[in-house]
Amino acid sequence: MAACTSTPPSSLMLTSASSSVHPPQDLASSLVSFKAKLQISTIKSFSSSNFLCRSRRSPDWVFLNFQRRARQHVIVAAFAAEANVAEVEAEEEEGVAAAPTATAPKPKKGKAALPLKRDRRRSKRFLEIQKLRENKKEYDLTTAISLLKEMSSTKFIESAEAHFRLNIDPKYNDQQLRATVNLPKGTGQTVKVAVLTQGERFDEAKNAGADLVGGEDLIEQIKGGFMDFDKLIASPDMMPKVASLGKLLGPRGLMPNPKAGTVATNLPQAIAEFKQGKVEYRADKTGIVHLPFGKANFSEEDLLINLLAAIKSIETNKPSGAKGVYWRSAHICSSMGPSIRLNIRDMLDFKLPSSA
Repeated sequence: MAACTSTPPSSLMLTSASSSVHPPQDLASSLVSFKAKLQISTIKSFSSSNFLCRSRRSPDWVFLNFQRRARQHVIVAAFAAEANVAEVEAEEEEGVAAAPTATAPKPKKGKAALPLKRDRRRSKRFLEIQKLRENKKEYDLTTAISLLKEMSSTKFIESAEAHFRLNIDPKYNDQQLRATVNLPKGTGQTVKVAVLTQGERFDEAKNAGADLVGGEDLIEQIKGGFMDFDKLIASPDMMPKVASLGKLLGPRGLMPNPKAGTVATNLPQAIAEFKQGKVEYRADKTGIVHLPFGKANFSEEDLLINLLAAIKSIETNKPSGAKGVYWRSAHICSSMGPSIRLNIRDMLDFKLPSSA
């Protein structure tokens, strides 16, 4: 069996315990050429089991002694190892020569220097007003509403919005949330109501303040692309005919639905509620409820009353399949302003002053 002796990286030496190295000129040998990855080595054989080899990268000779049936494998292994060493040395030399000189990056200026990527797309107005609140701080209701009014700085009157993340998964039927809430102080918007009915209820709907009243003629207008209304209320006897409008009204959120209060037998009451500030809300596919609760020019007291009415409605209509903690987070904001995080415990326990 052959023994291995370590040599410099440029050569590989295998010696036999029972043999000695002889000068190559004393041997009657035959010449065999072997080409590796990066160099050509020479092998001289002088018996069936003894070989003498030398690499072109080193003047040292390597003596090999092994069984005849294994000699090809040993030769290949020896020169493959040497080729690998040479390749590593060459890569190191190239790496040192090609190493680029480190250059200091240019300092960023303006919005590009902001640490948060989302802030780089914000307007200067937004970046200024968001300094009025702490990013992750939870505020009580009165402080949050005061900040909302202070942050409303656009040229038009912004809406006040509430966004509640709930611990529900709407893909299950018992965890879906869709309902309405009557905002005591109104929404601050003018709602245009259209009514689909027939017979004696035509005059009843007109007298209640409906902006548009019709039957099959109004259905044909809607099929033709007429959508000049904010709410569409239908009497129950018209629903079979309204079914053909599902593809047009469904994506716009205008399809009459009993849960939304837009399918009603008492048309005057339904019209009055939507005119006075009845708001429909539903949880989106991520379990978040978005709803407006007034305008930024409302008084703080009116905004607080509307917000508490919305919170109470969501709590009352809690889905039967909701388990564990129902409220995960709550935020309010103006239409063009940053969000303000609410303290959940304070929000649920808040009581209006007796003067309100």
